[in-house]
Amino acid sequence: MKDTLAVILAGGRGERLDPLTRDRAKPAVPFGGAYRIIDFTLSNCLNSGLMRMMLLTQFKSMSLDRHIDLGWRRFLCRDLDQFIDIVPPQQRIDRGWYEGTADAVYQNIYTIEKENPQYVVILAGDHIYKMDYARMLESHIEREADVTIGVFHVQVDTAARQFGIMEIDASHRVIGFEEKPEHPKPIPGDEQYCLASMGIYVFRADFLFEQLLEDANRPNSRRDFGRDIIPAIIDQHRVYAFSFHNETGRPTYWRDVGTLDAYYAANMDLVSVEPALNLYDQQWPIRTYQRVLPPPKFVFRGGDQSQRIGQALDSIVCSGCVVSGGSVHGSILGSQVRINSFSEVNDSLLFDRVNVGRHCRIRRAIIDKDIDIPERTEIGYDLEKDRERGFKITDKGVVVIPKVDDLTEMLRRAP
Repeated sequence: MKDTLAVILAGGRGERLDPLTRDRAKPAVPFGGAYRIIDFTLSNCLNSGLMRMMLLTQFKSMSLDRHIDLGWRRFLCRDLDQFIDIVPPQQRIDRGWYEGTADAVYQNIYTIEKENPQYVVILAGDHIYKMDYARMLESHIEREADVTIGVFHVQVDTAARQFGIMEIDASHRVIGFEEKPEHPKPIPGDEQYCLASMGIYVFRADFLFEQLLEDANRPNSRRDFGRDIIPAIIDQHRVYAFSFHNETGRPTYWRDVGTLDAYYAANMDLVSVEPALNLYDQQWPIRTYQRVLPPPKFVFRGGDQSQRIGQALDSIVCSGCVVSGGSVHGSILGSQVRINSFSEVNDSLLFDRVNVGRHCRIRRAIIDKDIDIPERTEIGYDLEKDRERGFKITDKGVVVIPKVDDLTEMLRRAP
């Protein structure tokens, strides 16, 4: 794979994940307790044999940069032409910010050309899935394609206004493409499903450079692969679809965690009895950076043992956690979380170092790092009260508590 370069787009604002993205880039948002969102794309690259990576960053990238430096660069050896380079906006071509996905790559043409790749794999850094990119690259080479687009089957009613939708012929050549249509065209013979773009592309490097230069001179272009580049080339060039599939026969798992409700749902997928996304698969490990911390501890003894029971059921509990006489169910606890006596945490996602005081009740909540929740606090039981406190309430009723210096002051806002 030395002739292939992976370019990972990790510079979006992630506004729909606010307040989780107020201080961090979307790919750096924690996921599944121990991970960051970016870890899934990077793990896919390593597991696929793609050892040459460029990560294009832009907004609020400090946390992401630190995570990559601590957790990822040690896997790669520059002397063996293995690397992951963090590339902030260079402003070599334009003094502005990236206007779209294609513009992000276009503004870094010089940096990409220096690596002299034959193929460029363009990936998004904010999706949750496990995929062998090598199989997609093999398909691209066998078909002598100019571009290959990763696709997956999605129900028509779900895809509306959400995904780029493709039409293909019998040979899987793309013959039609619409970006987020209101009425997606179904697969011929299967009216319930359509083919949605995963935002994954394999380009011949020379062809990519040609198209980016043409698009840069095209008036009114939004500088986006889905909206501009792909629709402009499907009639005259060899554009093929590669269907994302699972060799085990189980349904494929791919999630765009671009909204708070989608992000919450994807995390909650992990605590089901048989999760669709297996984090314990030794054949396809998901790597990350983790500090050296003690194992989690559950405290039972002391006090009234009929009530003081430290337990976590159907939950993920990370290193350094102490469940001291509290009860956790259907939740994910990041590292060094403490649940104090007689508290209940249900169907919630707690980031690192959250401290839940005694006699608290928390339900269907996302709580950011380093939050100290005072004793006898209730969250998620009275949504109107939570809204008056200044907490974000999603469309599906999930309470989101951002990083704050003093949560007690926010709690006082409600009458």
